[in-house]
Amino acid sequence: MIETARLAMRSWRDADVAPFQAICSDPEVMATLGPPLDMDATSALIDRMRAIEAEHGHSFWALERRDDARLIGWCGIIRGSAGPVEGKAEIGWRLARDCWGAGYATEAARGAMDWAFAHLADDVVWAITWRGNTRSQAVMDRLGMRRHTDLDFDHPKLAESDPLRPHVTYSIARGAWMAA
Repeated sequence: MIETARLAMRSWRDADVAPFQAICSDPEVMATLGPPLDMDATSALIDRMRAIEAEHGHSFWALERRDDARLIGWCGIIRGSAGPVEGKAEIGWRLARDCWGAGYATEAARGAMDWAFAHLADDVVWAITWRGNTRSQAVMDRLGMRRHTDLDFDHPKLAESDPLRPHVTYSIARGAWMAA
């Protein structure tokens, strides 16, 4: 478990499926991520995160507030699966709509970044998002990540006609993170 002042990142539990599905079925939350997910798709996504954690020791973990233990989303590190981050340490987050603007994404991402540089051999942590996802790009900026315009790409897992296909790429090196 990773703890920050207000948050905890932990392994997924069976009881997380319903509250995470409420997040993943919110059209506002999913507007920059893809279509809203039903219960089966959410359960499969959590199963995928469990398998990633079992294989690599990390994933996009369940994210909860410490004061009330409410599941508010996910945050963590996976091995990237597409474009310039394929096989690399990739940070990501997803939060319930009513938790936006409270600094939770940045706080959780800082905790995940600290964990990554303390436990992984990677010298760089990467992040990708849809070109229009300015909220996540603002988090990346607050983390001190640098955008690589030369690494912008069309996500190969999305259809050519999908408006979410154009992605941007950010990273931060271990030395820059430690110096900040």
